Amino acid sequence: MATADHAVTHVLTGYRPKTTAECVDLERVLGVVEAGAPWDRSTPLHITASALIVHPGSGRVLLRWHQRHQSWLLVGGHGDPGEYDPLAIALREGREETGLPDLAPWPDAEVRHLVIVPVPENSREPAHEHADVRYVLATSAPEAVRPENPDAPLRWLTPDEARMAITEANVLDTLSRVESLLAR
Repeated sequence: MATADHAVTHVLTGYRPKTTAECVDLERVLGVVEAGAPWDRSTPLHITASALIVHPGSGRVLLRWHQRHQSWLLVGGHGDPGEYDPLAIALREGREETGLPDLAPWPDAEVRHLVIVPVPENSREPAHEHADVRYVLATSAPEAVRPENPDAPLRWLTPDEARMAITEANVLDTLSRVESLLAR
């Protein structure tokens, strides 16, 4: 195993799955890490990192429209060359996609959800899967949000509003895990 993969191995071995399906996904992802090159976008299953951004003061969550999937999803994506820490990737992607400069792990830096999601083929790549490592990030300045482009609008929603907007079951699962944190 490459030295760079130790960060993701540490994160994944410390994670405690919440469901049987998540246990299966974790084993598959650990197998990809063990095989080497878990971040390589050319492999049929590779790691991504994402986050549900929250504003704890108002209890709202931020969703991003994803044109390719035609749905409201989390912020996040692939690691850039040389990036191997899922939390650092989620933070970078969150800042890039929202313009929020003060994003920080909330209420801690723990992984909140691990899920393998199918990605349909398009003109640039075949169908594949993302092993998505998910976090919660918070901002204290929700009004500073700025979409990275006009095709990727952002919406602050209450959890109930978000539940109505989200069409992906795995994103609803992430939302339910975060809702319990917001209710504290």
